[in-house]
Amino acid sequence: MSEQQTKVEAERKLLLDAQERGTGATIGAYVRLSGPGWLQSAITLGGGSLAGALFLGVLGGTSLLWLQLVAIIMGVVMLSAISYVTLSTGERPLQAINNHINPVLGWGWVIATCMANMIWCMPQFSLCYAAVQKNLLGPETIGDSNSAKFGVSAIVLAAAMVVVLLNGRQGLAAKIFDWFLKGLVGMIVICFFGVVVYLSANGLLDWGTILSGFVPDLRQWSQPTGDVAGLVAGLPASLQEYWTGRIVTEQRAVMIGAAATAVGINMTFLLPYSMLNRGWDKPFRGLARFDLSTGMAIPYVLVTSCVVIASAASFHAKVDDNFRSTDPAVMQQSPFFEKGSELLAARLEHELGDEFTSLNEEAQLGRIAALPEFEKQIASSLVKRNAFQLSESLAPLLGEDRANLVFGLGVFGMGFSSIIILMLINGYAFSEMLGQRQGGAAYVAGCLVAGIVGAVWPRVWDGDTQFWLAILASSFGLMLLPIAYFTFFMMMNSDALLGKEKPTGGRMLVWNVLMGVSVLGAIVAAGSAIWEKVSPMFKENAEQNEWLGGLVVSGVAIVYILLVIVGFVMKSKTPASESN
Repeated sequence: MSEQQTKVEAERKLLLDAQERGTGATIGAYVRLSGPGWLQSAITLGGGSLAGALFLGVLGGTSLLWLQLVAIIMGVVMLSAISYVTLSTGERPLQAINNHINPVLGWGWVIATCMANMIWCMPQFSLCYAAVQKNLLGPETIGDSNSAKFGVSAIVLAAAMVVVLLNGRQGLAAKIFDWFLKGLVGMIVICFFGVVVYLSANGLLDWGTILSGFVPDLRQWSQPTGDVAGLVAGLPASLQEYWTGRIVTEQRAVMIGAAATAVGINMTFLLPYSMLNRGWDKPFRGLARFDLSTGMAIPYVLVTSCVVIASAASFHAKVDDNFRSTDPAVMQQSPFFEKGSELLAARLEHELGDEFTSLNEEAQLGRIAALPEFEKQIASSLVKRNAFQLSESLAPLLGEDRANLVFGLGVFGMGFSSIIILMLINGYAFSEMLGQRQGGAAYVAGCLVAGIVGAVWPRVWDGDTQFWLAILASSFGLMLLPIAYFTFFMMMNSDALLGKEKPTGGRMLVWNVLMGVSVLGAIVAAGSAIWEKVSPMFKENAEQNEWLGGLVVSGVAIVYILLVIVGFVMKSKTPASESN
């Protein structure tokens, strides 16, 4: 018996013995053996999570806290489903989907996973560089040139590759990998939790309002929320319509992006293969659900909620003294003037038309500065903040230098841990596509491909809003997520795949209700994301790139749906003996 088999047998015996001794012993064993859930946590707490949570707080205050809680619960349900299927059957998921469900769904799943890995790796490298440049070393030390960006990215890539290869080893090396990831996740949680503790201790938080934000409110899909809603309600009807349109468009986009960062399609690929790689099987099914809840869901909810609360307290419906001023020269000193003035100028153009656009620049600035404070507050809530500005809220507690260091370490940890896991998933995916063992040449190649694509981000993923491009990547991933969710729903209901392990009666009803809600939610969110990309095609003044972008997105969606239908038709004509 190999060392790996001996270890798995010992863990299996530990679990079975603990279950005989009762709930307390079982939970103790679960805590000791947890692992794959922390891998999920390491990837879900990345640049997309930070960007999405930050702008949720800026735009909607704490009224949107429920969104990420609901999204992670739906994700845990579907990940629990694929873990149940995988541990019950012992089959590798890609083969199981291709043999028992639909090969188009199987190959779509793995290809979409690889695409998501490479796309999402870029903003994680960008995030790591930003943390080093802004918080850890400072712009004076490394500057902001492309050579500096590539240099930092090369060091991060090398370090991530060492950690990924370490994970491929068993024994002490694998334990070090687990400890390392748990330490990173713990550091991230502590950093952002510290911001909220400080704000609360100084009486800057209304906990009644915060707790009410965890109650879902679907009206937020079509109307402004938070303090901004009250500001808009005080405007004349024509301006209410204008600002509502601007706010709701941004609100929907950030809701889609934030929901997508909870569970991405590549995370659905990571979980079953990480469990199989550890040798888990049927006795580990309860551990898998516990691991997802404690290792992924709780850290995610804590971190994202803390970021939303902190950003809401710092930025929601607030303006600094400079931006509030009616003196154009003073107003221009605000760090939010560039983007905020663009929003206010568009508002004046909407109301006044040529009367405003015909003015010279100085006169236009005068009109912008003369606008009432509450409209400036609305515009300010639509300005995408730099996430690193949150570190300023820790400065009175830790001092400016320590606040930068602590916050920078947390942000760097988010990016670095996500890079590691994205590379790891790509290694698993390449191995499955090429039919090779995990840890072989295909695995190493897959890890390197994702890492190298991410490390060249300065050529692809750069600009003033580099941090916020993570939200766009998340929206792309959300369009692909129903592929995985629908597939897992089919797997849980497949007699051919699960046989006697398929839940029955009330258990199956509960599974189907929970999975059905999750699948429906993913489809609605994905449909909204697709419509956001397609709808500009139908504008009278649509630009060429908007029209082409909408055409590509709608074309890919239609072609894939048709391929799925063909796959089901062909599968129905395949004799059962040939598909197994």
